[in-house]
Amino acid sequence: MRLMLMGDLHYHDVDPAVPGWAEARDAFYEKLLGYFLETDADLHISLGDLTNSGSESELRDVYALLRRKERTFVHVLGNHDLYVQPRADVLRLTGGRRYHAIETDEAVLLFLDTAREMEPENWGGWIDEEQLQWFEEKVRTSASRPLLVFAHHPVHRTTARSEVDKGSIHPDIEMWRILRQKQGSGVYFNGHTHVDSIVRQQGWTFVQLSACLDQPGFRIVDIGDREIRIRAVDCPDADLFGRAQVLHRHMPRFRHNPDARGQEADREATVPLMAAGLPR
Repeated sequence: MRLMLMGDLHYHDVDPAVPGWAEARDAFYEKLLGYFLETDADLHISLGDLTNSGSESELRDVYALLRRKERTFVHVLGNHDLYVQPRADVLRLTGGRRYHAIETDEAVLLFLDTAREMEPENWGGWIDEEQLQWFEEKVRTSASRPLLVFAHHPVHRTTARSEVDKGSIHPDIEMWRILRQKQGSGVYFNGHTHVDSIVRQQGWTFVQLSACLDQPGFRIVDIGDREIRIRAVDCPDADLFGRAQVLHRHMPRFRHNPDARGQEADREATVPLMAAGLPR
């Protein structure tokens, strides 16, 4: 099974009165999403902040680009995706689901909703009690099968910058009480903090993706019989960086991170598939 992962895309509306902004945006996102979609995979996944505000026009336009190639696309909600519209309206426009599971012979995949609704001044993550109960049950019943979790916000004090204020799921949410119930191999994928990072803690591998505007690229995840292989893939078009610089100068609610690439150790990881009961 192969998965293609994308970090924070921040597709955004533009002011047509600003010279070159619309042209730079269209060229950047058409090229970037072209690379994203051309790789064959069982699922193409956005880890949230697909848009910059969640407006109807942003959602309509970015989904038009994503539908140019027939792929199975899954979008977990990010805080930016819910800034100007209620969650129900965003899901109605996109046909998405708040949270859900995909269970296959190879693995259990869980997609979480960690975003607050229409709170642009509070970009930290939150999970309600109903979803937490669902999540705990899915972790427990996954038994020794490989478990892959996809969310926008990181777990507090795991990946880079997850310790900062509003940089993670709220520390009061008892994520580790649930995560520790996992038998065998677990991998947690997230975006939000705009820097590549891979951290191993307590039997879990946490993989964080940077924002596409800072680091044009993706992650490919291959789930085999004995291991899960995770690797970073850079977009080969150097013009993307120039286009992105135009976008950085004008778009609201986005701050460029020049250190988005992280360290070399944050570029790839191999996760052995461990049977239940083995030491963690």
